[in-house]
Amino acid sequence: MQSRTPTPRVAIACGGTGGHLFPGLAVADQLRQRGCAVTLLISPKEVDQQAVRTATGVQVATLPAIGLNRGGWLAFARGFAQSYLATRKLFRIDPPAAVLAMGGFTSAPPILAGKAFRAPTFLHESNTIPGRANRWLSWVTNQAFVGFPGADARLHTRQVKVTGTPVRPQFQPGDVAVCRLALGLDPEKPVLLVTGGSQGASGLNDLVIQILPMLAMLAPGLQLFHLTGPNDIEKVEAACARHKIKALVRPFFAEMHLALGAANVAISRAGASSLAEIAAMRIPSILVPFPAATDNHQYYNAQAFDKTGAARLFEQKQAVPELLAPLVVDLLENLQVRGAMQASLAQWHAPHAAEKIAASIVQAITDRRLAAGGVPVPSPSSLEHRQSVIS
Repeated sequence: MQSRTPTPRVAIACGGTGGHLFPGLAVADQLRQRGCAVTLLISPKEVDQQAVRTATGVQVATLPAIGLNRGGWLAFARGFAQSYLATRKLFRIDPPAAVLAMGGFTSAPPILAGKAFRAPTFLHESNTIPGRANRWLSWVTNQAFVGFPGADARLHTRQVKVTGTPVRPQFQPGDVAVCRLALGLDPEKPVLLVTGGSQGASGLNDLVIQILPMLAMLAPGLQLFHLTGPNDIEKVEAACARHKIKALVRPFFAEMHLALGAANVAISRAGASSLAEIAAMRIPSILVPFPAATDNHQYYNAQAFDKTGAARLFEQKQAVPELLAPLVVDLLENLQVRGAMQASLAQWHAPHAAEKIAASIVQAITDRRLAAGGVPVPSPSSLEHRQSVIS
């Protein structure tokens, strides 16, 4: 009787923001297709808890980590220790074959716990300027993946691969009318999408409120889909009603492929995951980087897109309604400008990023198994063959 190949489990630390979580979900899907079981390690934040409700076929564990800026050193250290102990307890029950960190404050405890269990460790850095957690973790991980060329120079891992930032498979240009109808919008009228990322952005919300009077005059019939975050919903809804602009206002929206698919133009922060989704969907965009982002990394993300003609960079400190409103209208109406920007966006889309990351992880697991005299992880083709024989 042939022995059953053990299923390797990969732990993915991807909590804190949608910018860490959603790329982690894309990699998880590819790992599952390659015969791996997956555990997602997330934070207690509501954005994480909402987003994983749609995740299927994976184990989800919440870690008690909190961000350094929010809690101060003492609270951060306490959360870090609690997360490390919780992860070690989880790994004792089901030891991981590999651990992947997607960045952010939930990443370090699982990587260190994975090292204690002698699992290969990996990290993905999506931004042009690596975050503090990833810069520190790069000293101890086996391999790093980066979204932007040049980010590798700030990491200390010997093996670095430029993969781009993973996006979920549903992020593909499709039928605009179908997306608008799914959202309850008029399929015949243009849509401006405003998104501050998974946590919203009050500065961006206020800026858009200021341009609504001009948009109502310059682009009559324009529809607004505005993701505000949890604090500004009523304020934005009231402003849209005051200027008679049809608006769909939400604090958070997990199905961003529908939101982008419905949009003609987006005004967005410049987190790397948001940019990867914008590139995948080819949405002409005005990028307003979060000015307080660590190391000003959003500015450099947006600058990379702006320099290649893939988006327009619009710094918040220089943002005045008299400049922003005409820029929005120009992108809505000027087909030549829109087409050039969409063509430039293609170079920033990395459709196989999740596949490349998953393949590298599975290869590392297989190499370790073979070195120990074990059996390799089944390939996707062999899994499909086995399933067809069973059926």
